[in-house]
Amino acid sequence: MERIKLPLSELTFSQKLDLLETIWNDLSMNEKILESPVWHQAVLKDRKKALALGKATVSDWKEAKVRINDEILSRVLSNNKQAIY
Repeated sequence: MERIKLPLSELTFSQKLDLLETIWNDLSMNEKILESPVWHQAVLKDRKKALALGKATVSDWKEAKVRINDEILSRVLSNNKQAIY
């Protein structure tokens, strides 16, 4: 397989996230060829247990995406402020 070279350093942060999402959407269209790693079952079991015990909560995917994007943006802005000062 030939490696694809992308000009990642020329992409904005938002463009990189969009690229990741596009690739993941394409990969997930073929669920049958996606195999979970062995450790994944243990992680799922632990998370289900935490949820049952009230130690974890769940979010709608749209809400989670907004929250994750906000957290990332906040970190990026914080890092940029530190670089300026």
